[in-house]
Amino acid sequence: MSDFYMDKYDVTQQEWMKVMGSNPSKFIGGDLPVETVSWYDAVEYCNKRSVQEGLKPYYNIDKARKDSDNKPDPKFGDLDDIKWTVTINPGANGYRLPTEAEWEYAAGGGRQSHSYIYSGGDNVDDVAWYWRNSGDRYLTGYWYWPRLQQNHNRTRPVGGKRPNELGLYDMSGNVREWCWDWYGDLPSHVSGPKGNPNGHARVWRGGGWMGADFATATAFRGSLAANGKGPDQGFRVCRNK
Repeated sequence: MSDFYMDKYDVTQQEWMKVMGSNPSKFIGGDLPVETVSWYDAVEYCNKRSVQEGLKPYYNIDKARKDSDNKPDPKFGDLDDIKWTVTINPGANGYRLPTEAEWEYAAGGGRQSHSYIYSGGDNVDDVAWYWRNSGDRYLTGYWYWPRLQQNHNRTRPVGGKRPNELGLYDMSGNVREWCWDWYGDLPSHVSGPKGNPNGHARVWRGGGWMGADFATATAFRGSLAANGKGPDQGFRVCRNK
């Protein structure tokens, strides 16, 4: 895997507003992670931020052509989740989403890894905001959505928990983070594995404020339609070195 830079924090609402001019988030606050953003939204943010900062955009976004690699989920019929075609400029120095392999490598501490279960430690409450600790009081027992609502569970300001070995915050919990890859089986014995070349869903990693502790583990993999979004769905950005 080639060297790369990764932001210490999830993209915040303040950062998003500076680039995009509006705020889609359910929970409003400048230092809160931006959420309720689709994979397409995240890709567009990367390019617009790159242009603002004088960098070469990493993505080619063709809004006139629907993505032929994005296959609707056959379990749910022909969902309207096919949008633009997005390809990459491999040599560009602009912002981009991490690949799934890059995300897991960084979340696990890279070469400084202590092989923790979660990003930064083995005690989930030390490093992650998730359904038990993201509200007014610590919840016990079983997950039940009305309890989370009554407890005012929500996103929290970035950087509020302990960082991992590389100084990266919130890679476990707070918001789920989009990755570049299509969801699928990862090949083994390769230096920079990538997901399937096409599919009906993109990868997210890291878990979120409303999810279970197991979803915040660095090894956990999740997926969502590329146009999917929710109040626990955000992202962080990378750049090539």
